[in-house]
Amino acid sequence: MSEHDTAAGAGGDPLSGHPVFARLARLGQRARQADRDHPWVLDTAVVAAVFLLFCLPDLLPFHDGGERAREHRIVFARPPLAAMLALQAGLLLPLLWRRRRPAAAFAAVAAVFVLQWSLGVALRADVALLVALYSLALHGSLRHLAWACTAMAGASALVAVELSGGLPVGDALFFLFSAATAAVAVGIAVRIRRAQLAGLRERAARLEVERDQRSRLATATERTRVAREMHDIIGHNLSVIITLADGGAYATEASPERGREALLLIGETSRQALGELRRMLGVLRDQGGEQGPEFTPQPGIADLDGLCARIRAAGPQVVYTARGEVGRLDRGVQLMAYRIVQEALTNTLKHAGPDTRAHVTLAAEGGRLRVRVRDGGPPGGAVRGGAAGEEGHGLTGMRERAALYGGTVTAGPGPGAGWTVEAVLDLTPDGPDGPGSTSGPDPDPDPTGGLT
Repeated sequence: MSEHDTAAGAGGDPLSGHPVFARLARLGQRARQADRDHPWVLDTAVVAAVFLLFCLPDLLPFHDGGERAREHRIVFARPPLAAMLALQAGLLLPLLWRRRRPAAAFAAVAAVFVLQWSLGVALRADVALLVALYSLALHGSLRHLAWACTAMAGASALVAVELSGGLPVGDALFFLFSAATAAVAVGIAVRIRRAQLAGLRERAARLEVERDQRSRLATATERTRVAREMHDIIGHNLSVIITLADGGAYATEASPERGREALLLIGETSRQALGELRRMLGVLRDQGGEQGPEFTPQPGIADLDGLCARIRAAGPQVVYTARGEVGRLDRGVQLMAYRIVQEALTNTLKHAGPDTRAHVTLAAEGGRLRVRVRDGGPPGGAVRGGAAGEEGHGLTGMRERAALYGGTVTAGPGPGAGWTVEAVLDLTPDGPDGPGSTSGPDPDPDPTGGLT
């Protein structure tokens, strides 16, 4: 089976890809563009074509309709040349406005047509009435088309009466009504086709705009997602490293062994941060067909023990408690909980210092997951660092993460100089995005960054 037969059998148009039709389509596009630039050229060309095909034969000296008229026993008057030119001009010149003023052009042609047949004159230029009716069906309003068809029926009846001497009235009316119906039908068909094409072009343009918008939105979402992950990885680990470095510097003189332990912890934390960065950037890098990066699961609730251990190594005393079946939660919920705890502990280390005490509590009960991180504040009851009421991007990111699960995040001073961050996530299957389902939403769909 040839490629042509395959295309035709698959339901495609076998003529649409033919070179002749493709060339005709290009010519049609150029003609439409030229018509949009110079609309009067086409109108003038239509008038000139009608004149050459239908008016000129009536003006030639050898034209004699007498013999033919006698065969059908119909006698038409032959007006003087000036009168014939005037009638032809009255029929043709209104066609110059057939697209801009289709109703007025049809009315003018119909008036000259009725006057001409009232005088007993038959002209080939009467085809202009069909051209005007076609233009009205194509460019005019349907209300004007209705009365135009009525006027056409009256004019056809007049012509049938004039032809009654040689043709039956029924035959004459059938021919005239058929010609008028064809003109109207062709005009409406072309009008519908143009409306369909205009709708398709508008839809294509709208889809192109929507595609560009989706592309820009996806790019912005990915950019903010990467920024948030960079904050979660670098911000947390750098806070731990800075605290370990400060503590190791103080402990080096008094206890070299403690200073060595701090350096080892700094190296371990740095390697972990570097590994996470490589994995994240490896996903973004174009591998060019080579073996892709090694993927590891996103952190979850099971990784909170390791997170708390790293914070303890930096100085703070962290007590972690979990109640309920938190390990069986959806991976997206677990990632949310991990990031919220990570952000809260990082802020604790940053603002309360290494000598504070923090309590991390996770409780899954009643279709909700409650995450609470409470610290005791700086030692000696000092005021926690940071301006009052200051809200960084980290807290905003936590709230937006929780909002994806119909939850809320509150943060504020606790007992004494401490600080408490509490998040409540909805675990019900009929929540906003069904977070309790097995699949869950995208584990990191938050479109905002989390730079503290």
